[in-house]
Amino acid sequence: MSITDEMVCFSLYSAARATTQAYRTLLAPWNLTYPQYLVLAVLWNDGEQTIGSLGDAMQLDSGTLSPLVRRLEQAGLVTKSRSTSDERVVTVRPTEQGRALRAELAPIRAQVAALAGIHDDDHRLRLIAELKELTALLQASTPTAEN
Repeated sequence: MSITDEMVCFSLYSAARATTQAYRTLLAPWNLTYPQYLVLAVLWNDGEQTIGSLGDAMQLDSGTLSPLVRRLEQAGLVTKSRSTSDERVVTVRPTEQGRALRAELAPIRAQVAALAGIHDDDHRLRLIAELKELTALLQASTPTAEN
């Protein structure tokens, strides 16, 4: 048995990579990456977002998020606009083309869940709750650079 077989961190890493690969394969016909798909999913579900609120929803800083949004904008899937009252605030909203993708991409989430052996809502919700709890515990107890 390898040391990695006993490491929670490695199992999480492997699961994340496998999930990303499954989405990469399924999203390839639309030339979308998994993070781009997640940006669109947040916009479809929650409506237009500032870069800040989108970053909070995706747990990404603006330096990572801005290039994702820029590529979606270049693809014609989102538009960005600066606030007239505060030029630092940039709002992102899906275009008509971006909104149309929602129906086309809707089955993908269920396809990935099925590939992962998640066949009912109870299983899905339990797994999500456990992962959120793990994330919160790690974020709360991990020392920051300032410590």
